[in-house]
Amino acid sequence: MKKILFLAILLSAGTALANDAKNEWHNTTLSDATIEKIQTTKYEYKKCVGDDMQKSAYQEQDSRKATDAIMRQCEPVLAKMREIYTDAEVPGVIADRHLKQIRIQTTREALQGMMFSEAARKTGQR
Repeated sequence: MKKILFLAILLSAGTALANDAKNEWHNTTLSDATIEKIQTTKYEYKKCVGDDMQKSAYQEQDSRKATDAIMRQCEPVLAKMREIYTDAEVPGVIADRHLKQIRIQTTREALQGMMFSEAARKTGQR
């Protein structure tokens, strides 16, 4: 009975490891052209967020709601970066992780800027 249980556990562990190997990126490299496309798209994304932050409609809203609306507005620009990763055959898990990192970092920066702007308006500095 113990041998059967041991074999069952061993087989299930083997299949679990096999699934992880499919999602793992095995030391491939991105070409310089691909890296340049990614950097250009990242710049366009940050430029979109910065341009939208300047719009007067967002200046009058609560900073959190305005930041959320801005990030949703610029999401299609970030989706272009995922296409670049897909074309370069980067696994989806890795591409999504990088996009999430960029999205979170940009959201934090935008929220900080919007909160600063809101505080300046409330104190009458603007």
